[in-house]
Amino acid sequence: MSVAAINSSISVPQRIHQDRQARIGWLLVAPALTLIMLFIILPTIAVIVLGFTDFELGYQSFHFVGLKNYIHLFSDRTFRISLWNTTLYTLMVAPASIILGLGIALMIEAEPWAKSFFRTVFFLPVASLIVAMATVWQYMLHPTMGPINIILSMIGVQGPNWLGASNSVLYSLSIIGVWQSVGFNMVLFLAGLTAIPRDLYAAAEIDGAKHWLDRFRLVTWPMLGPTTLFVTTISIINAVKVFETVKTLTEGGPNKASEVLLYTIYREGFVYLRVGYASAMTVVFLAILIVLMLIQYRVLDKKVHY
Repeated sequence: MSVAAINSSISVPQRIHQDRQARIGWLLVAPALTLIMLFIILPTIAVIVLGFTDFELGYQSFHFVGLKNYIHLFSDRTFRISLWNTTLYTLMVAPASIILGLGIALMIEAEPWAKSFFRTVFFLPVASLIVAMATVWQYMLHPTMGPINIILSMIGVQGPNWLGASNSVLYSLSIIGVWQSVGFNMVLFLAGLTAIPRDLYAAAEIDGAKHWLDRFRLVTWPMLGPTTLFVTTISIINAVKVFETVKTLTEGGPNKASEVLLYTIYREGFVYLRVGYASAMTVVFLAILIVLMLIQYRVLDKKVHY
């Protein structure tokens, strides 16, 4: 049957009803579409446009400079250092927070008592103010008065200058990043574990999976595929977006050893007021993030469906 025949078979009252439903639908989504347009799409377009200009705050005029900002960007030593540091930070924080989050979730799920207590304890870092907790970590990692170095000295180990030495500052920030992310990943994995039917474990045990590791390999891990994909995505995004701890604790130092992408963008745009150059950095940052997500979805989504 042709489209015209189908349209002619629909009565006028039905067509009026469908049109009314469509208008109601557009009215319902209009506020959300307006907010997305105002706070996501238009700012993104503005950043992309400003990336091709030499706009600086305080100057009344600016000029289009084409790809000059991007050419200078990839010859900028600070940008290359911040890109490398962000990559290292992500490679340390994302896998560690995923593995620890899954391990803690499995232990809590297997514990019949005090589940709510342990969930609350491990989720506290997520609910806490990052700046306030960064100050606590600054005290804990203090080279002379910090509890961690004091405990190390009791067992005869000379503790490093965690946040003040170039060779240890990024590892120290990574420890804080893992501590911040584990609780959130744990909650997501707990939700995934709760959704797994208990009958599957009984069936696996009947088929010979007596050891918990066999049941994890045959049942838990395959069933956690979609949850793992989501947790991995969120963990990488949060790791790449690290900013608050760097701004509070190190400000990119010492010797740019903790310089990360978002802090470099912040300093170019709000300290040096070079908005055009900072916008070009932001575009590159978003492009890197999108590429990472696409690669990750293609790789992990295939494993999930497999």
